[in-house]
Amino acid sequence: MHEKDVSIVTRHGTMPAFAVHPEGSGPFPTVILYMDAPGIREELRNMARRIAAGGYYCLLPDLYYRLGTVRFDLPRRDERMSAVVGACMRSIDNDRVNEDTAGMLAFLDGEAAAISQRISCVGFCMSGRYVVAAAAKFAKRFASAASLYGVGLVTEDDGSPHKLVADVPGELYFGFAETDSAAPPKTIETLRTALAAAGTRHDIDVFPGSEHGYCFAAGRAYQPQAAEATWAKLFDLWQRTLT
Repeated sequence: MHEKDVSIVTRHGTMPAFAVHPEGSGPFPTVILYMDAPGIREELRNMARRIAAGGYYCLLPDLYYRLGTVRFDLPRRDERMSAVVGACMRSIDNDRVNEDTAGMLAFLDGEAAAISQRISCVGFCMSGRYVVAAAAKFAKRFASAASLYGVGLVTEDDGSPHKLVADVPGELYFGFAETDSAAPPKTIETLRTALAAAGTRHDIDVFPGSEHGYCFAAGRAYQPQAAEATWAKLFDLWQRTLT
């Protein structure tokens, strides 16, 4: 495995990121891994390594770079830490993440090991919203996108993912927890209706017995059966849309 820390030039400055791909010169099909609300940590790097082990170039950007270097000691999480996580989460939006994505695409265009013209992305929690926004904004570049227990998927603003799916020509995958206050059944049904009306290629799973965060082994909500089923769906999506 080949991995490195990289710096990506964006409209707002320099964004740190982690890049990893299999041994060899490639080029490899590319997946951007957008972080969840607690931000960059080793568990996310390990997820990027798992994607790379499947034969992909994976880029993991630090979306909180405008705030400086933000890292959370999650085993010590309490209400005060959660308040800071929430504040960081609110510091970004569709426009900012799309601006960062433009920088990522330019960076990937210069990476000999990455196939960058048609890529995919996956986002957890906070970024479940942003992967849809990116797939709509950069429609010619994203062959697919996966949103896992995403938050803010159905809102009143114009940037709500359920309003953007009509602008996504690629394939979308949504994985939801059975119990999740951030994505209750009403949200899922509204999203289903919007996807059907738009004619967007998509797949939606709701995993029984799971809660928000079920993919993260270090978290209290980890549900291995749902997590592994989700990984299988992701690799099937990438196989189908990138190779």
